[in-house]
Amino acid sequence: MPEPRDRTRPAMQRFSFLSLIGHALRGHAGWQQQWRTPEPRPAYDAVIIGGGGHGLGTAYHLAHDHGMRNIAVLERGWIGGGNTGRNTTIIRSNYLFDESAALYDHALQMWERLSRTLDYNVMFSPRGVMMLAHTHHDVQVLRRHVHANRANGIDNEWLTPEAAQAFCPPLNIAPTLRYPVLGAALQRRGGVARHDAVAWGYARAADALGVDILQNCEVTAIRRDADGAVSAVETTRGTIRTGRVGIVAAGHSSVVAAMAGLRLPLESFPLQALVSEPVKPVLPCVVMSNTVHAYISQSDKGELVIGAGTDAYVSYSQRGGLHVTTETLAAICELFPTFRRLRMLRNWGGIVDTTPDRSPIIARTPVPGLYINCGWGTGGFKATPGSAHVFAWTMAKDAPHPINAAFTLERFRDGALIDEAAAAAVAH
Repeated sequence: MPEPRDRTRPAMQRFSFLSLIGHALRGHAGWQQQWRTPEPRPAYDAVIIGGGGHGLGTAYHLAHDHGMRNIAVLERGWIGGGNTGRNTTIIRSNYLFDESAALYDHALQMWERLSRTLDYNVMFSPRGVMMLAHTHHDVQVLRRHVHANRANGIDNEWLTPEAAQAFCPPLNIAPTLRYPVLGAALQRRGGVARHDAVAWGYARAADALGVDILQNCEVTAIRRDADGAVSAVETTRGTIRTGRVGIVAAGHSSVVAAMAGLRLPLESFPLQALVSEPVKPVLPCVVMSNTVHAYISQSDKGELVIGAGTDAYVSYSQRGGLHVTTETLAAICELFPTFRRLRMLRNWGGIVDTTPDRSPIIARTPVPGLYINCGWGTGGFKATPGSAHVFAWTMAKDAPHPINAAFTLERFRDGALIDEAAAAAVAH
C-alpha cells in the first residue's frame, strides 16, 4: 500500500481555467512554489543520480506507481540543465527493431496523455515527423521501416516527393538538388514537446508525492559494503545512505558508474543544435534527413530549431566544431531555400552517451543495488516518459519490465544487439 501523503506538506496546486482566472484577479500573488528546496536526509530508500526528465520521471513513477516515498533526486546543477534542456525535442516511435519500436511507442502513448497525468502542460504537439529519402538506398531503408512499423501496429506511411511537399510546403523537391528528395516516411503521431515543461512537470508531481529534489548536490563517490552492494553515496552536501541507486546521468553516466567500479560500453560526443530568429508559423511539421545530417522544426516562439549530427570526436565539451553546424545549415538552406536569409540567434551543444548499437541500457548492473539508464545517444528526449516508467519498475522490483527486458548490459557480451546503428545512417 502507498504511504499516506505527508500532511504537513500542502497538496499540489491544481491548474485549471478557473484557477488561472482566480489568480489573475488576485494579481497572481497566490501561486505556491512548484517544488520544495529541502535539505538532504541522512538516508533514503532510493536515490536517483541525475535531475533531467528521465531521472525526475523515474522518481515520480517510483512514488506514484510503487508507493516509495523516501526518495531523493540528486542533481549537480539545476534540474533540466543537462540534455533535457539542450535538445531539439523531437518525439517519434518509428524505429526498425521490435524492441525499439515497443519502447519508443510506449513512450509516445504516454506523451499523448502526459499533460493530464502531471496536471502540467508539456506542450506536446503531434504535428508529424517526416524523414526524407535522398538516394535509392534511403528509399529502401525507409520503406522497410514503414513496413516494419505497420507490422508492429505503429503508424508510418510512405510519401512521394509531391505528397511530401504538400504536407510541408517550404520543402524543395527540385530534381537538381545535390541530394534530391525521392520520397519520405511520415509518422503523423510524432511531433515535439516543451523540454523545460517536461522537467518541471515531473519535478512538481514527484515533489507532491514526497520526493526530495536536491539541486547543487554533486555525487563524488558511491560506497559499497563488504558484500559489494551499494550502501551510500558521497555528495558535496554530505553522505547519504541508501541501498538502491539509479544512475540517469546521460553523457556523464560512465563517469558516475566508475565511482562504483563499473565500466560501461559508452562513448560521449558533443551534439550541436541552434535556433533562428523567430518568424511567423512557416514550418508545419518536423523534417529530418539522415543523409545530410540535419533536422528542423519550428518552436511555439517562432524560432526554427535545427539539429546536426554528432561531432566526430569524444568529448565532454558543450561546444562542438563549427564545421558541423556549417554543413548542417548548408543542407537546410538547400532543402528550404526560403530560410536562407534568416539569422541564427544562438547555438549550443549537449553531451550524448552512445552505445555500440546506438540503443539504450535500462537495466540492473552486476553491482547489487545499482541500476543504470543510459546510452540514449541522440534520442533520449523522445523516450522520456516510457523510459522513466520502465526504469522505475526495474528499480522497484529488481527485475526488468517486459518492455526493457532486452536492453541489458549483457547484450554486448552475448551479441544480442539491438542494432539501430546499422538500421539508419544516423540514430536520432
